Amino acid sequence: MSEVKVNKISPRSGTDVALGDSGDSFNVPSGAAIAVTGDLKSSTLKDSAGAVVISKSGTAVTLGASGDTVSVASGATLEGAGLAWQSSIVTAATLTAVAGKGYWINTTSNACTITLPASASVGDQIIFSDYLRTWGTNAVTINQNSLNFQGFTSPNPIYDTNGQSVDIVYSGATQGWIPTVDDDVTNETPQGYSADMLLIAGGGGGGFLAGGGGGGGGYRTSTQNLLIGSTYTVTVGDGGAGGTGVFLQGSNGSNSSISGSGLTTITSAGGGGGGSSSTRDGLAGGSGGGGCRDTSAAGLGNTPSTSPSQGNNGGTGGDNSPYMSGGGGGGAGGVGESKADGDGGASGPGTSSSITGSAVGRAGGGSGGCNTGGSSPAGVDGGGTGSQTGSSAGNDGTANTGGGGGGGGYSRPSGPGSAGGNGGKGVVIISVPDADYSGTTTGSPTVATGVSGKTVLTFNSSGSYTA
Repeated sequence: MSEVKVNKISPRSGTDVALGDSGDSFNVPSGAAIAVTGDLKSSTLKDSAGAVVISKSGTAVTLGASGDTVSVASGATLEGAGLAWQSSIVTAATLTAVAGKGYWINTTSNACTITLPASASVGDQIIFSDYLRTWGTNAVTINQNSLNFQGFTSPNPIYDTNGQSVDIVYSGATQGWIPTVDDDVTNETPQGYSADMLLIAGGGGGGFLAGGGGGGGGYRTSTQNLLIGSTYTVTVGDGGAGGTGVFLQGSNGSNSSISGSGLTTITSAGGGGGGSSSTRDGLAGGSGGGGCRDTSAAGLGNTPSTSPSQGNNGGTGGDNSPYMSGGGGGGAGGVGESKADGDGGASGPGTSSSITGSAVGRAGGGSGGCNTGGSSPAGVDGGGTGSQTGSSAGNDGTANTGGGGGGGGYSRPSGPGSAGGNGGKGVVIISVPDADYSGTTTGSPTVATGVSGKTVLTFNSSGSYTA
């Protein structure tokens, strides 16, 4: 019998139906089709020549055999494997990229910022390519969206070479996205390391004749990334001169700063000078200088304004005839004392830091000067003590603490007045991991290694550090 016509084949018993015997072949004529409404089960699918097309062993599925090319039809998308190139050309200024996609980026009219996914899994891949060779004119910037790119979250990578094609793959949280192809051997995110910094400006000078104490130098801290190979310029501010005549306030201290590539410049303002017997107001600065005598105004601290505050106001002076009082200079940790009873005002305290391995208070104000017979409290945290007599000047602020100078004294009722003390010079301290310290400096900073795994550079004068 050459032909059997039936509408249905059913098992005689059980649920299995066998078609043919081992080695048999079943041919489906051209134009005919086998429609399967249920599951088609096989561990191996072969082509007409007997070569394996699909096979499964355990949980592993293999498409094709060695030497085969597995293609996805035009217009089709293979989800969950490979990469799907987008047919739309990106011309907008922004693009939110999706893992598993390829993008043609046309920057003819404008630059483009590509925002990477906010979360990613290991193996996620994104490709973006210069569509018209215009990236050299209008660059592509990668917004990392808080994830690492080659180990860093900043700065954002910039691709600015005509004809670039960039393939990035997510490696995990530590290194984040890594370019596997980008036509460039350099790191798009400059390599560097984190450094802690303390910057204290020069303290203000004390005022003349029962003068106000000088304000402490501005006190600022920062933690930033230093880029390997970049040189960072360190400026250490000098202390202000004490007032030397009846009309002379103490001078403001000079600023301290650090600047360089990839760094947000940090500047601490010099402390304000203390008021004198005739020019009575304290001066504004990192911390403000104290006023002298009655009707005086305290110098304002945190000038210019920073957040957190770099210093505090000075105190006012006063008269308690025939005695005169100079107000205390403000410090990084508190305001200077206002005084009107013939004694000098106490200095505002500084702030303590353990960046060098032990706690040290710095940037205290100078205490105010007074008449003979009065008393002036000792300056704190580097601040100088005010004078109590017209025959000796107020004490200088301690060098490299940014302490304010003490106010000058007066021998009543008509004796001589004395000069205010000079403000103390400032200091800049940089702390870097021991393993990253380059050893390249200028300005002869003191270098201490092994401070809780850090190398600490203390700049008592201006210089530089190359990361």
